[in-house]
Order: sequence, then structure tokens, then C-alpha cells
Amino acid sequence: MLFLFKNQFKKKHFFYSLYYHYLCRKYAIKKMEKTHINFDKLLREKGIKPTAIRLKVLRNIIEEERVISLSILEERLPTMDKSTLFRTLTLFHRQHLIHSIDDGSGSLKYSICSNLCCEAHYEELHPHFYCQICGSVVCLKDNHIPKISLPEGYMLSNINFVIKGTCPKCHK
Repeated sequence: MLFLFKNQFKKKHFFYSLYYHYLCRKYAIKKMEKTHINFDKLLREKGIKPTAIRLKVLRNIIEEERVISLSILEERLPTMDKSTLFRTLTLFHRQHLIHSIDDGSGSLKYSICSNLCCEAHYEELHPHFYCQICGSVVCLKDNHIPKISLPEGYMLSNINFVIKGTCPKCHK
């Protein structure tokens, strides 16, 4: 009797395990279909050779709904070396695939570039909102940084426009 119970338990466990993996795979496929992004093509368009590491990093940046920091990427990709992650982020930034945000927290945050927002054209730069409670940073892509007149001889190289306050989630 005990033998039968063990076998039934094993069979049920096996089927539950199969069903769980089926659901996970189905969810992953739906998520990939939802994004409709060809990561390989995206890297090649920016002149970056697609490698397994670069594809993983890019996928994590794109799947993040908000900006992402190096420390969060380290947590999500524990098998990847910190220096490799940093070099990959530096390459992505140099090739205008991502842009960096200095929110004053002491840690740069990164976000995927859209509509060539990182091509260093002043008109295309946008501010970011930093929540002082939860620390989240959101790109305000519908807003533009106001034009600044610099004195003669000064040359603009970068603008960091961060608006600080409380996000709707923390404001409740």
C-alpha cells in the first residue's frame, strides 16, 4: 500500500512539475512576443557585435520598466563579472544604445535609448524624475530640457536634468 502511495505521489509530482514548466515556458514566450524586439538586430544597428553577455545585459535593460543600475544588473546576472557588466554598459553608452542618469544617489542608472534620444542633440534630451522615497527614476521623454544660453567661450558637453519628488506609488 505504501509503495502505491509513493508511486502515485511521484506521478502527481512529475505531472505538476511538467505543468509548471509548461506554464513558465508559455509565460516566457508570451513575454517575448509582447516585446517584439530583435535584440541581435538592435545591437548590430548600433555597431555592436552581439555576444551572449551583451544580449543578456540588453534584455535585462529593456525588460526593466524603469531605469536600472549596475547593482541591480549584478543581482539579476550573478554569474557575470562586475567589470564585464561595467564594460558592456560603457560600450552601450558610447554607441548611444543606452543613456545614463545621475540622480544624485551616487549610483548611475541606465535606460534604453528610444528615438535617438542619446545622439547628443540638445533638442532631444529629456529630464528624469527621481522619487526621494523609493529611489526609482523615470524618463520624462515627453518633456524637453529648456534651452540654456551659455556665456561666450563655454561649450555644452552634457546636461543632467533631474526632478526630485514623490512618485504616485509612494504618494498614496
